[in-house]
Amino acid sequence: MNDHIEPGGSDAHDAAHEHDHGALGDAEFAEFMELAAEEGFDLEDVEGAIEAAGHGPLPVLAVVGRPNVGKSTLVNRIIGRREAVVEDKPGVTRDRVTYEAEWAGRRFKVVDTGGWEQDVLGIDASVAAQAEYAIEAADAVVFVVDAKVGATDTDEAVVRLLRKAGKPVVLCANKVDGPSGEADASYLWSLGLGEPHPVSALHGRGTGDMLDKVLEALPEAPAQRFGAALGGPRRIALIGRPNVGKSSLLNKVAGEERVVVNELAGTTRDPVDEIIELGGKTWKFVDTAGIRKRVHLQQGADYYASLRTAAAVEKAEVAVVLIDGSESISVQDQRIVTMAVEAGRALVLAYNKWDTLDEERRYYLEREIETELGQVAWAPRVNVSALTGRHMEKLVPAIETALAGWETRVPTGRLNAFLGELVAAHPHPVRGGKQPRILFGTQAGTKPPRFVLFASGFIEAGYRRFIERRLREEFGFEGTPIHISVRVREKRGRKK
Repeated sequence: MNDHIEPGGSDAHDAAHEHDHGALGDAEFAEFMELAAEEGFDLEDVEGAIEAAGHGPLPVLAVVGRPNVGKSTLVNRIIGRREAVVEDKPGVTRDRVTYEAEWAGRRFKVVDTGGWEQDVLGIDASVAAQAEYAIEAADAVVFVVDAKVGATDTDEAVVRLLRKAGKPVVLCANKVDGPSGEADASYLWSLGLGEPHPVSALHGRGTGDMLDKVLEALPEAPAQRFGAALGGPRRIALIGRPNVGKSSLLNKVAGEERVVVNELAGTTRDPVDEIIELGGKTWKFVDTAGIRKRVHLQQGADYYASLRTAAAVEKAEVAVVLIDGSESISVQDQRIVTMAVEAGRALVLAYNKWDTLDEERRYYLEREIETELGQVAWAPRVNVSALTGRHMEKLVPAIETALAGWETRVPTGRLNAFLGELVAAHPHPVRGGKQPRILFGTQAGTKPPRFVLFASGFIEAGYRRFIERRLREEFGFEGTPIHISVRVREKRGRKK
């Protein structure tokens, strides 16, 4: 479509006003669309790319239910790939519990709470804990029940949690492999959650109808609004692996004992949001009570930690990752950092126990940071002591720096001047006799910064990383991940 649109023609002007393109002003958008027309792009394709990148935070869907009902199989079906681990025994370590999915053109996040064995002592210690964290961070919930088994006491307990949370719920009656199983599904009306949707997560039967209901329950991703101020205190997730000192740090920041600092089983399970005055401002520290390892669930502790961390990060704007400087940077530390980056949150790295490190340990820690966390060299760093309060005054400036980077917006004109100079000085390598070029681009969103680049051909990952590095050098973006998507011009006739 629109192969031969004259630059500045009425089609470009009309397109600028037919849609809500809140990321760009009317005049800037119209000018941008003229540029797209000159380069031979389909204007609907261009506008679609900007709208896709210019959304606010994606809505979150939690998949909950007791063990062995097929939650992870359903998550794999929803996200369209086998990524969630399908094995119902404790100790199955998951790198991730949050995934991005798309259905009927709408994108959303899925939080998987499967594969964690129920506490032998009852509902209170395990199913409730994992469900609570996921539900709290979610906009809607899919509650999975085994239709062949029917509603159990554990299912009834989860129903009570769902009613207390007040979130929209879609009831999934799983393991309905054929028409004969639909009668079993109908018995689940007794749960009082509305219509049970008969599904076979394993074979895909009924999942489309269920996802249609999910879309009705989920809110739309909000349109991006540059400079729109959020009400209330800025939200900070203080995260890190167990026993790294999160509770001690929170108490030091708060100036009082807000959080019980021990790892005894059953100390607390409730998420804790703390309103704290720090650096002359009010902040909300989200779900920072620390992760309680239960003696009888030691094997599942990594998964429990991942789930709680994911819930805290989804509610926050900034993730402060606390790392024990006295120990080698672990795989779990790296996973937690990656979780914050993939969630698109501003990031601050805080190295705890700095005052206890001798010169040799400090030397090796610096080398570890370079090799293990080099991909987030853009994140502000503070060296602190949660025990003594050393350097705690540096925490707020680091958080403010990260938030400023997270909200930075580059005007389209300035961005394209930068891209033009960059491509002229450092063109993309020739591949297969062709040299793709970045033609123009725009920043479609902030929180985190999201860019859409339009190109004449496929842009390699290495060149995309080069563009990101140069964007950071030119415009800052300290403390924030940057998302770059590339739209390639399709081959078509062009107006000469």
